[in-house]
Amino acid sequence: MTLDLKTRNSRKGTVAELSGEIDSATSTGLLDQLLPLLGEAKGKSLVIDLGKVEYVSSAGLRTLLVVYREAQRASATVRLTGLSEELRFVMSVTGFLDFFEESGTVSEPSTVSRALR
Repeated sequence: MTLDLKTRNSRKGTVAELSGEIDSATSTGLLDQLLPLLGEAKGKSLVIDLGKVEYVSSAGLRTLLVVYREAQRASATVRLTGLSEELRFVMSVTGFLDFFEESGTVSEPSTVSRALR
């Protein structure tokens, strides 16, 4: 499987647009690419746009959780955008949405803000 990552900077932080599948074959490479972006997002947001992601495995969810924890250390926030109904449901049921801010699109303000309990 493949996963593509495009990045751009905005005044609110760094936007990482993903397309493809986040699974055991792609999650390690994704983590290697996302962690350096947290330094760029210090004090701002790392926006992860999942609008073109077709599938996220448990390895992919773990990768997002590691990014969240590293963001806390870097004084950055992680905001997810473009979640499909299916992915939102899986992340909600598993409690993963509790860790992230979420908005429908990259330009929308955050609609959900939750903290680690």
